[in-house]
Amino acid sequence: MHFKTIKVTPLIPAIGAEIDGVDLGQALSETTFAEIKAALHRYLVLFFHDQQLSHEAHMALASRIGEMEVHEVFMPLPGHPEISVLEHDAEHPPISDSWHTDVSYREKPSLASVLYARSIPPLGGDTLWLSTYAAYDELSPSMQQFLSGLSAVHDFLKAYGSYFLKQEGGKERYRRAQEETPPVEHPVIVTHPVTGRNLLYVNPTFTSHIVGLSPLESNAVLSMLFTHLLKPEFQVRFKWKVNDLAMWDNRATQHYATGDYYPEYRRMHRITVGGDRPAFRPT
Repeated sequence: MHFKTIKVTPLIPAIGAEIDGVDLGQALSETTFAEIKAALHRYLVLFFHDQQLSHEAHMALASRIGEMEVHEVFMPLPGHPEISVLEHDAEHPPISDSWHTDVSYREKPSLASVLYARSIPPLGGDTLWLSTYAAYDELSPSMQQFLSGLSAVHDFLKAYGSYFLKQEGGKERYRRAQEETPPVEHPVIVTHPVTGRNLLYVNPTFTSHIVGLSPLESNAVLSMLFTHLLKPEFQVRFKWKVNDLAMWDNRATQHYATGDYYPEYRRMHRITVGGDRPAFRPT
């Protein structure tokens, strides 16, 4: 793939690229933004170094990808509810240190996220991403065929239920979540609506079980898939610096924010962009 307005440096064959030659704090030309989107679909997660972004510039960038969303749990930035503040220290331990696809518990999960580093601890705090394309491609044809007819349940409270119950007023918040964010079903194998490639769409944070299988069968299949997803060849690891920005295709990736910096301070600003309902389209 040839790019004219940006410099793209792939990191590993499966996923990840660094992007240079662009200032995200300024309005991007249609050509430059089109190349960034093309790189995003090809490399799944893009890393931009030393970007000076105001809140407005952060939102302007994300809004060109799609409609910005407000997260159900994370604290919003005052005056900018679309920007989630991911802030952790000794009193607020990290809670995203597990593999997940953002908001897969929604009927229409996010299509992309844009994460900006505001304060980074002296050591640790890396984020890892994996390609669910690569994970699907390395399944045997027989397993691909078996999984293509299945759906799995994604449950908001599987991840956040115990977190709510530990807080003041948590029982009421838990009850509201049961009503407002009930479990949803998505295909185990999803076809990306832009690239047409199939991907593996289960994650250990939100996926509770596979529909139509017994608990023993469901647990066995999910355990195998979760182990399969951890193959290092599917993963890229990013060491943050202040003012770095990552943009990723949330439909074709999972990520893991390491919590090894605890109790040090870390602050990130994230915007998620709304997507569509995951679907499997047989060829």
